[in-house]
Amino acid sequence: MEPNGWIESLGLQKHPEGGWYREVYRSASMIPQQGLPAQFDGPRSFCTSIYFLLSGDEFSAFHRIRQDELWHFYDGDGLTVHVIDAAGNYSEKRLGRNPEKGEFFQQVVEAGDWFGASVPSGGFALVGCTVAPGFEFADFEMPSRQHLLSQYPQHQTAIKKLTR
Repeated sequence: MEPNGWIESLGLQKHPEGGWYREVYRSASMIPQQGLPAQFDGPRSFCTSIYFLLSGDEFSAFHRIRQDELWHFYDGDGLTVHVIDAAGNYSEKRLGRNPEKGEFFQQVVEAGDWFGASVPSGGFALVGCTVAPGFEFADFEMPSRQHLLSQYPQHQTAIKKLTR
């Protein structure tokens, strides 16, 4: 199936960071705020998951959340998740169906790391993202290009590619 077919059949909508998404699971059970680490400002679902699609030259802009995020590959071409970790190191995590090219079906971005994503082939990638404790937009931070460049000038190529 082509990207527009996935967008329509899965009911995806535009995501603020770029690409297309739809939440597909949010656990009904909640973790009370007092049961969570200090970075959370209220209760959270045990877990949430979304479908996420990028195609062509679309990209997911650098952002971070307060939880670990597990990425799952479903269809299309390989996807690269670009990460700047807490120590300021840049790495690429590849998702896809070709282990001989360093691709994996799952990758994890750790809580607090800056990350964005792109489809190097210019094709498309349909992936899923699972977050625990569950995602809330209150946990989402998307900085300006200038903010990231001032913190990590050594990674300007990736930052300029994955910010607006």
